Amino acid sequence: MTRSLVIAPQWIGDAVMSEPLLACLSARGETLAVGALPWVAPVYRAMPQVAEVIELPFAHGRLDWAARARVARTLRGRFDAAYVLPNSIKSALLPFLARIPLRVGYRGEGRWGLLNRQLANVAGRPPMVDFYSALAGPGAPRGRPPRLHFDAATLAAVAARAGVATGAYWVFAPGAEYGPAKCWPAAHYAELARALHAESGLPVLLLGSAKEAALCTSIAQQAGQACLVLAGRTPLIDAMALIAAARGVVSNDSGLMHVAAAFGVPQAAVFGSSSPEHTPPLNPRARVLWLKEELQLACAPCFDRVCRFGHTRCLQELAPARVQAALESALAGQA
Repeated sequence: MTRSLVIAPQWIGDAVMSEPLLACLSARGETLAVGALPWVAPVYRAMPQVAEVIELPFAHGRLDWAARARVARTLRGRFDAAYVLPNSIKSALLPFLARIPLRVGYRGEGRWGLLNRQLANVAGRPPMVDFYSALAGPGAPRGRPPRLHFDAATLAAVAARAGVATGAYWVFAPGAEYGPAKCWPAAHYAELARALHAESGLPVLLLGSAKEAALCTSIAQQAGQACLVLAGRTPLIDAMALIAAARGVVSNDSGLMHVAAAFGVPQAAVFGSSSPEHTPPLNPRARVLWLKEELQLACAPCFDRVCRFGHTRCLQELAPARVQAALESALAGQA
């Protein structure tokens, strides 16, 4: 049996979209360990095909040569193959220093020698699931949606700790690590929270990182008694479980959007500066809202962190009632 190490991407959404690759490798008999930075490691703990998650003690954006060499020494002799998902030179160093015989990845930043099976770089912004799945080699399945899993007992326990019952709350993920050009306005989220709470009587849990706590607090203050702020107070593994057990999810194009999709939760996904052609929520119960064609926005998708024109029309002009209608469609399972 082949023992394989997968070097994970650094963003939550990309980690979710690597799941079909791991499923393919596992199905053909490879025993998988994933080397991941601590903030994405929980994603791989929701993938049953992963036998081991190795948290890598590397600082974001730094070479950390000594640390990589130290970790590599602990991995020598353990693996037959490595799949390097990020395109950076530093991500390919660990398998090379660990002397793993087969090292697979895209050419990336000119990683000659570090990888001994290289795929040519892909132009533009391809669908990320297929981008990663191609690392499995010829015949790798294309277009398979990512899937994550927690058992029912885990979901119930996490919900109880948050003071809610499974299926009896909504989740909003109003932040986006990439920048505000991805974020639907806080006032719109607050209006939608008030409407959902008034109609259903269910609370709205606001999830996100500590960086998004102020945004979530602002939404809660505008939404009356509708919201419970958990951003910055809930570890990612619990946030994932809360998403999996929610009645429905509303989010921007973010890592938590992909988490919701991988659990098959009814969801409304709001796109602004980015494109659903590149990173869609691969979930038949997802409804995507993007105003590019409707508003004839020549600037979309711009992939900017901040709107270059200062108006963010692609988000401002998306009314809360439309997002609520999309969420209701997702709940009803309509085409």
